[in-house]
Amino acid sequence: MPAPLAGLIDAAWQRRAALHSAPHTTAYRLINRAADGFPDLAVDRYGDALVAHVYSAGAVVDPPMRVLRLLAERAGAQSVYVKYRPAQANALDENLRANLAPATPVLGQAVERITALENGLRFEIRPGDGLNPGLFPDMREVRAWVRSVSAGKTVLNTFAYTCGFGVAALVGGAARALNLDISRRILDWGERNYTLNGLHAVKTDFVAGDVFDWLRRFARRGQRFDIVILDPPSFSTTRASRFSVERDMAGLVALAAAATQPGGWLVAATNHHQISPRAFRARVNEGLAQTSARIVRTLHEPETDFPVAAGAQPYLKVLICQIAPAPRTTGRRLPQKD
Repeated sequence: MPAPLAGLIDAAWQRRAALHSAPHTTAYRLINRAADGFPDLAVDRYGDALVAHVYSAGAVVDPPMRVLRLLAERAGAQSVYVKYRPAQANALDENLRANLAPATPVLGQAVERITALENGLRFEIRPGDGLNPGLFPDMREVRAWVRSVSAGKTVLNTFAYTCGFGVAALVGGAARALNLDISRRILDWGERNYTLNGLHAVKTDFVAGDVFDWLRRFARRGQRFDIVILDPPSFSTTRASRFSVERDMAGLVALAAAATQPGGWLVAATNHHQISPRAFRARVNEGLAQTSARIVRTLHEPETDFPVAAGAQPYLKVLICQIAPAPRTTGRRLPQKD
């Protein structure tokens, strides 16, 4: 292997030394594209399996096998899978998805399911099952924040995917976590994550449906939650609607704010590269315009394993908004008229 290539891999490995020795986290990123010297490659570790993301605009190309072999040796990985990232995944049919996410590994033995750890939480990973294997490591610090503030709270986890935020909330002591996603199959996967963490999976807390429709239902019922999490895909298409973060995020935030308790938190997130942090903040503020809410905290991908290339900005944008508490009353009686 050429010395410059070996040096890049060694530098990337050493940058993540703290994670390699962390006993309670085995899901994190090993290579983060240009920031680690590989513009078209990202590699995630999930315990004994590696998942490589090749950014090829939806073309199946030769994966960088020399890089993957060295990483597998360093990590002691038993399997390496490759995903060929399209420009926009929501437009793909099932045949195209299967071509871009081979079910068999390029190195090692096939594994259907493994368990990975994140801050002590357990998640089922399916390395060969579609473009996304079950957990997005870039949201690790956001899940940790939700876990830290959930004690006694009710949580609405929209676009729930495999219910990572639901798991984090309940382990943090939440009174309830309602997971909402368009896919029943993915929610069933989320129920398995509950089981892995010793949580009781209440069927009514895993709702398959359209997020916009359900947020309107909550508004009609007057039903509100202490924490509402919005982590939509950049683009999505259902039978009833189409969604894009750039066009529709403000409307989504407005609906979610109406479902958030006074004093509660609304977490708005996107990993869409094409929207800047400033533009995303503007969309969120537009959605909050009719409420007494403000953005109180900003989070991004973890710096340890998601370094940002020189001259670039973080791609993950997470805004934590707080709805103003309800006005306090003094409890004093008004004077009576004669």
